[in-house]
Amino acid sequence: MHPSAAFRVEDEETLLKHLNTHPFVMLATSIDGALRVAHAPLVVRRLASGLALDFHLSRGNALAPALGQGFRAVAVSLAADAYISPDWYVAADQVPTWNYVSVEAEGPVTALEDDGLVALLDDLSAQEEARLAPKPSWTRGKMSPGRFEAMTRSIIGARLTVERLEGTTKLSQNKPEADRAGVIAALGDHPIARLMRG
Repeated sequence: MHPSAAFRVEDEETLLKHLNTHPFVMLATSIDGALRVAHAPLVVRRLASGLALDFHLSRGNALAPALGQGFRAVAVSLAADAYISPDWYVAADQVPTWNYVSVEAEGPVTALEDDGLVALLDDLSAQEEARLAPKPSWTRGKMSPGRFEAMTRSIIGARLTVERLEGTTKLSQNKPEADRAGVIAALGDHPIARLMRG
């Protein structure tokens, strides 16, 4: 996360809204001293025990074999980002920077049982199909008998139990209004400009 408190986001509802809107994350961990990264879509779960992020990986993924004993990981969700040129500021003697919005979740990762994987896949499909409305939702009921079960043998479900959740919203909040207006104008309809307009 960005070290400046000006950009830090700690409100859980805001962070969860981000994760629900941008559920495709990068997972980073170290396994046997080697750094590993995977990308996965997730479903946010509010459990009696706390917050969890469920996801799945190909069994061929470098992280999959380590799920048996578990590991710690950081999941990062990036909403949008943009390079910011100093030429867009009114103030002189500025340097280039990058504006972005992201959320990090950290905690232990363990494998899901088979029924947990099936529930995850159903919930993930429903979550993403809802974004395509008014298109009728796809469900696995549309698949040929046995095909879903055959395909699930090539993936493994996992759960990250959230122990740390924090975000960065770096949208030139530390700049004077004239400089912010210059960045917004230069970026036009870029997602970062839309977020800066608020």
